Amino acid sequence: MGFVVALDGPAASGKGTIAARLGAFLGFPVLDSGLLYRATAAAAYAAGVDPNDEDAVAALAAALDLNQLADPSLRSGAMGEAASRVAIHAKVRAALFSAQRAFAARPSGAVIDGRDIGTVICPTAPAKIFVTASAEARAHRRWRQLADQGEAVDYEEILADIRSRDARDSSRAVSPLRRADDAVLLDTTDMSIDAAFDAARRIVEAARARFAPD
Repeated sequence: MGFVVALDGPAASGKGTIAARLGAFLGFPVLDSGLLYRATAAAAYAAGVDPNDEDAVAALAAALDLNQLADPSLRSGAMGEAASRVAIHAKVRAALFSAQRAFAARPSGAVIDGRDIGTVICPTAPAKIFVTASAEARAHRRWRQLADQGEAVDYEEILADIRSRDARDSSRAVSPLRRADDAVLLDTTDMSIDAAFDAARRIVEAARARFAPD
């Protein structure tokens, strides 16, 4: 396995943007693992499958076409909420586990962001960052993102959704959102994206200096 950068954190913390910029900086492929769950949720809705039907949703996850991850509709607010609902299922997470591990196993290295990358998917990743921010800051970012995409959104509704997702992601029985013991905490509440990326870059470069490939 090459050098893996694992970024975890709650919704709208900035981890996806940081992951993309780290990937470009390092020349590594990037996987937004949240898109796997969004694509699974989208497949469930398209097939008329109840998102609470664990077995049926897990079957869709197992058959997921990774080429579907480029669909811009997956980044809508509705799909974010739907993804959080299907992600609570143990069988769904198990179905997507292999795809994530295979991505991480690339000898060239990889950057992966999600909620359980450093704790479950890549527990031995040499670089782990837990990206967070206040709920209010994250709600404002998500409001601005969705508004820029042309969605009619209300800040208070988004804030309530952020808090609901935080509670659901942190309390689920399987792979709950938590900071890995050896992950570096990066609070982006008062940071610009350039400052957040620079902080993450320094964390990764320090990890690379210590890295000894298998």
